[in-house]
Amino acid sequence: MSARTIDQVLPHAGRMIWLDRIVVWETDRIVCERTVRGGDPQVDAAGLPTWTGVELMAQAIAAWNGCRMLDAGGEVRPGFLLGTRQYRADSDHFPLGAVLRVEALRTFHDEDGMGAFTCTIDAPGVHAEARLTVFSPADPTPFLDPRQHLDPRGTPP
Repeated sequence: MSARTIDQVLPHAGRMIWLDRIVVWETDRIVCERTVRGGDPQVDAAGLPTWTGVELMAQAIAAWNGCRMLDAGGEVRPGFLLGTRQYRADSDHFPLGAVLRVEALRTFHDEDGMGAFTCTIDAPGVHAEARLTVFSPADPTPFLDPRQHLDPRGTPP
């Protein structure tokens, strides 16, 4: 499995990329890191609010999918966060300077692009966890047009 930089595998750009690097990428798992720095989006004097953990987890899943697509000879494409279950964090903030370890483990994935992942974020003194449901269709274009009314397979009603 090829080594990739985070900006190669995410469909995000610039300051919208909230992860710093990929540590491990495997068939069913990815581990990414992010250092909490002052001046970054959402960071305040106390650090990064832990409610942002859902976005960090979603970006780790997007990075997993980007790695998978590039290794299969495809292109990175947008995906969609459909839901979050049981998000829990044992602190209000990830502290300034903390190196966050963001891990996503695939628990379900089908050929239509539906997936489920168990995710964790760990840093010294802080732990967050959740289950995320995502959708990455082969052609996301119809889902990005707000005038479309589509079912999960991308077909009009």
